[in-house]
Amino acid sequence: MGPPKNVAAGARPLAGRGIVVTRPAHQASHLANLIGAEGGNPIVFPTIEIIAVNDPQSLLALIDRLDEFDVAIFISPSAVNMAMRAIGARRALPPHLKLAAIGPGGVRELGSLGHTGVIAPAERFDSEGLLELPAMRDVAGKRIVIFRGDGGRELLGATLAARGARVEYAEVYRRARPHADAAPLFRAWEREELHAVVVTSSEALRNLFDLVGERGQPRLRRTPLFVSHPRIEQAARALGAATVVLTGQGDEEMLRGVTQWFAGNS
Repeated sequence: MGPPKNVAAGARPLAGRGIVVTRPAHQASHLANLIGAEGGNPIVFPTIEIIAVNDPQSLLALIDRLDEFDVAIFISPSAVNMAMRAIGARRALPPHLKLAAIGPGGVRELGSLGHTGVIAPAERFDSEGLLELPAMRDVAGKRIVIFRGDGGRELLGATLAARGARVEYAEVYRRARPHADAAPLFRAWEREELHAVVVTSSEALRNLFDLVGERGQPRLRRTPLFVSHPRIEQAARALGAATVVLTGQGDEEMLRGVTQWFAGNS
């Protein structure tokens, strides 16, 4: 893919590049700002909406029992936001409760609320990465609560239970496909102002294909997709994407992958 129109030779790799950010609206700003700081044009188009659970009673009952737990794990930044909002409206966190997160987004959200010393992987930002940490290996007899969205993988809880922990799930949000108008994407494609799409979950990817519909799917398949996990890469290839680039995990690593790819394909 050549450089965008009207971009001078020697400009930064992302100069003039329109890059779609599909994160939920309240999580998109950090990556969008990173892209903008490198000269790119972030196009924020959320393909997942985070909404409250239908019946919060079981969540509230668990929050009242937080003193019983040794560790609270937050699966995502959304889990941090929704769980801490519900907890803060009801009580303070028990001082003995250790906090853990899957990746830097969750750590950043907890840090913004004043929580430090969060247990989190330094490299692989998924359940497998968290499970490799010493703090997650010696858990026999520990009581662990996992704050997450509806559904999701069972690997984390099942592995911790197999290691002797007593695990409970607390569903704090639901994921939904937004009722979004894809017209801005079509206009950007027509003007040759859309050069890449960043996707951070398989569900967000499927929603994006649905939102652009049959009219936009051929264009989407020809647009480079940058994904943060091998599972998303597999889903993208299954949907027929021609160029799928697996980056590191976390916003900074994703930006690095996008920048390096465009630097080598200008």
